[in-house]
Amino acid sequence: MSSLSLESVRATAKKIEQVILKTPLQLNATLSRKFGAHIYLKREDLQVVRSYKIRGAYNMMSALTEAQRACGVVCASAGNHAQGFAFSCKALNIKGTIFMPSITPKQKITQTKMFGEDNIEIVLTGDTYDDCANAAKAYTAQHNMTFVHPFDDEKVIEGQATVGLEIYEQLSNVDYIIIPIGGGGLSAGVGSFIKSVAPQIKIIGVEPEGAPSMTEALKKGNPVELAQIDRFVDGAAVKRVGELTFQKCREVLDDMVLVPEGKICTTILELYNKDAIVVEPAGALSIAAIDLLNASIKGKNVVCIVSGSNNDIDRMQEIKERSLQYEGLKHYFLIDFAQRPGALKTFVTNVLGPDDDITRFEYMQKTNKESGPALVGVELKSREDYFPLIENLKTHQFSYTELNKNNALFSYLV
Repeated sequence: MSSLSLESVRATAKKIEQVILKTPLQLNATLSRKFGAHIYLKREDLQVVRSYKIRGAYNMMSALTEAQRACGVVCASAGNHAQGFAFSCKALNIKGTIFMPSITPKQKITQTKMFGEDNIEIVLTGDTYDDCANAAKAYTAQHNMTFVHPFDDEKVIEGQATVGLEIYEQLSNVDYIIIPIGGGGLSAGVGSFIKSVAPQIKIIGVEPEGAPSMTEALKKGNPVELAQIDRFVDGAAVKRVGELTFQKCREVLDDMVLVPEGKICTTILELYNKDAIVVEPAGALSIAAIDLLNASIKGKNVVCIVSGSNNDIDRMQEIKERSLQYEGLKHYFLIDFAQRPGALKTFVTNVLGPDDDITRFEYMQKTNKESGPALVGVELKSREDYFPLIENLKTHQFSYTELNKNNALFSYLV
């Protein structure tokens, strides 16, 4: 493996400086007060393509030979790597083909086309990054092109390491750097560089609970392919981390943290409402992990890498919904209503609390003359209102099923 020394990473930074922004490292007063620490945000969401991915893509592609450039390049990406790749294709005048999962948000597809213009072609295929990566690699071999990996490549990792160089030059006395992990390119690059120049700094990796590929790899001692993942945090949802990235991360990560998707959604909303910062789910990962380290970070200098801001506005309703459920403020029930006058009135008057709100009501069966189940969504003002609601359901003898606690039924009905 190549060395990520101060000299080598400075040389990389010099090579890519004409296309990347040296992003700010900002002390966040809101988070610092909340956690009793000095919380700094490394704003890669302000990068020219709104994520750090351009660093690795451009560094790798600029190192290609003339013959390789003439044959063209291919990538597979959930969106952010695609935009860095597209920008680099345009900047270097290389023809590129981009494979993206079919579920990629429209906003990311539009942005990718804008950056690459006539230098790129987009192919939508598969449901996950891993699915479209397999198709991309087959296409690469078939057409004798070069595959630009989003994370598992020495030059890509080298490019991402420049984020660490900037942090090192922007702030002395860093105690913790919290890094979001998908395939591991950012953590491998930043972690390897930081440990070479300041080994006392703690490197914390963060993954979404529904896609713990690095966590599982570290447990098993090698990369493993997860059978299933939650694709919600699309910028960090991969089934298998890279071989190179795993080897580096195993050496430099001091700890791993898993964050529930609902908590990530709460973080996205708080960043927007309190600081007017717009981030995508993967971009909120590092901040969502702070309070899981709360005791150890008191009074410390903590850097959270905000990896990207390519969020689709169409996803905001889902983000709010997941946040409300995580915070214990939104509950769904199947409630069996007796088919008699006043049954619904009893529920509204005697079961719901004064601040409870029905957000969804739908009869699931309309032919039974004695009773009929209804899907009922209830939003609470505070988490504590949940227990009186359940007690009232029991007191007034309503038969009910809590869908929030039944994943199979929840997915089917809600």
